[in-house]
This record gives sequence, C-alpha cells and structure tokens, in this order.
Amino acid sequence: MFRLSEKGRGVREMFDAIAPRYDLLNRLLSFGIDRRWRSFAVSMLRVPKGGRILDIATGTGDLGLEIASQTDASVRIVGEDFTPGMLRIARDKVAASPYADRFFLVNAPCEALPHPENSFDAVTIAFGIRNVVDREEGLREMVRVLTPGSQAVILEFSNPRNRLFRAIYNFYFLNVLPRIGGLFSARSAYQYLPDSVLEFPDQEVFCSMMKRAGFDRVESHDLTFGVATVYVGVTPGAH
Repeated sequence: MFRLSEKGRGVREMFDAIAPRYDLLNRLLSFGIDRRWRSFAVSMLRVPKGGRILDIATGTGDLGLEIASQTDASVRIVGEDFTPGMLRIARDKVAASPYADRFFLVNAPCEALPHPENSFDAVTIAFGIRNVVDREEGLREMVRVLTPGSQAVILEFSNPRNRLFRAIYNFYFLNVLPRIGGLFSARSAYQYLPDSVLEFPDQEVFCSMMKRAGFDRVESHDLTFGVATVYVGVTPGAH
C-alpha cells in the first residue's frame, strides 16, 4: 500500500477542505477560461472506440465529463483522485450527467496507480501534476499503465513567457487571487495555488521530465499567453 508523505497528506487535507467550493472558485478565478482549456486538452486525445481513459487527479470530475462529451459512447473513463472530498462531489456530478454508465471512480494517488500494465488507451490529468509530490514517479506510472503508442495529455498552469504579461499575471496570482479565494474558502489553499505554480518547472524542463519518464514525441501547447500549457506525450511502440 502506498504511503503518502507528510507533504502529500497536507495537500490532500487542503483539497478536502476546499472541495465544496472548488468548482465555483475555478470559474470565478479563471473568468471561466478553464472550461476552454479543458476542451482544448480533450481535443488532443486520439482514443479508439471501446477504449479506456484514465483521468488522474480527476477532482470534481470536470475533465472526465468533458472527455465523455467529446468521445464515442463506447469509451470508458476511470476517474482517479487521492482526495475523498473531491471524489464525493465527482460522484454526484457524474450521477447527474448523461454519462454515468461510462464512469468508474477510484481513490488512489498518481504515484501508485492500482492498475496493471497496458490498461489504458489514454491518460489525462488537469491541474494536478504540480500537486504530485514525486512527479517523476507519477509520470513513470502513467507510462506503465498505458498501452504502447498511447497518449498522456497533461493540462497545467504555467508562467507566461512575455515579461509584461507575466508581471500582470503574477500580481493577480500573488495578490488578488488569495484574497478572492479567502472570501469563499480557505485563504491558505489559494496562497498554495500561486506558490505551487511558480515552483512548477517551465515548459522545456517539464517536457524533458516526460521524456526521462519514458514518453516519446513530447510536445507542449501554450494557452492564453502561456497561463496554461497542454503537454502531450506518446508511449513507445505501435498502437
């Protein structure tokens, strides 16, 4: 059984605490753009009919539901998260959606996926890889559970490359966002968010990390002036 580190337990407790307000704050703090980012990330997927997709750090299920809306009805989706509070909300959202029969939810961390090798035709993770304590191990686990020639699509916040836009963005992220978040939820959680984004590797470094983990044909796509980035990697071998 995988044991979370002290940092991992702290992150899980924090997300458990903000789970009830998580969706509302995502919309407010991103001005609704997060929906477009998710839609673009899902559009990068190439999944066969009857395929299986693993959505890691599924949270309240937003990306999984977007996947369901854009893929064939025969595609099955496993939503996985290490935060019980998030999964409770995801379960209700999935049950109320037209896609309930295509979903299965699992409580597990990215670093110890409870699935055999070659189990999935795609892996996704949105705004979750920066919260994985051992990112290298998490990426290796993605490679392990994917079939040969399959994709991982990773959506994550980035630091904009343009200096002027980066200055404006950082002011909002470091000063405005925690205050707004604190009005609706735990301010400490929305202080953690900008800190974790600023600490996350830049696009080139993270692409190199994916290659070291075993992905081929790694590419990145900046969104909204580089506020977010979609990373795509393919496992070796023919599909």
